[in-house]
Amino acid sequence: MTFHETLDRVEAAIAQPLPGAAAHRLLAPRPPVTWPRGFNDARIRHAAGLLLVFPVHNRAHIVLTERAATLGRHGGQVSLPGGVSEPGETFEQTALREAREEIALDPGGIRVLGALTPLDIPVSGFRLHPIVAAGNRRPSMRPADGEVARILEVAVDELIEPASLLAHERVRDGTVSIVPGFHVQGLEIWGATAMVLAEFLILLGWQPKLPD
Repeated sequence: MTFHETLDRVEAAIAQPLPGAAAHRLLAPRPPVTWPRGFNDARIRHAAGLLLVFPVHNRAHIVLTERAATLGRHGGQVSLPGGVSEPGETFEQTALREAREEIALDPGGIRVLGALTPLDIPVSGFRLHPIVAAGNRRPSMRPADGEVARILEVAVDELIEPASLLAHERVRDGTVSIVPGFHVQGLEIWGATAMVLAEFLILLGWQPKLPD
């Protein structure tokens, strides 16, 4: 699929009812992580992440970041550029601001296409609002010192390849989980980021064969 074919499909699909939780479950850890019993929803912190689509040699790519290893619980993981919403911000504004802070992305020429389904991340207390945007050219980017170890430009075709989808066992707090994810460019993309990507790829017609 060319960049413009990808963009046309995304724009048409994102205006329709989204696959939502059904898509998230495809790449969710097993057993799933849930909010503690009696958790008060008012304590959830809202965050937004930018899923930016852009062309490289007429192939659609997206931007991901490898977080700095020093960033606490999620250090070293692969994520969308993003962060916590500030008072008075829309989720679109949060996603673009955070992308500017984390990867020096100039919002000029970036067009927001819409939002994917919000995703709860109980382990860190967030509700993530993924915002899909597009640029007609490869953007200039620079990783923020101390926050982003590396910027990844990942081809959508690379994510859709069956060989990129694998599953590993992980142990957290004494519990063993089966964690599916994408393996690209020598890194593992799992958890919330993989779940968001699953919904995005399904908009493009992705039909994954899930690992056991």
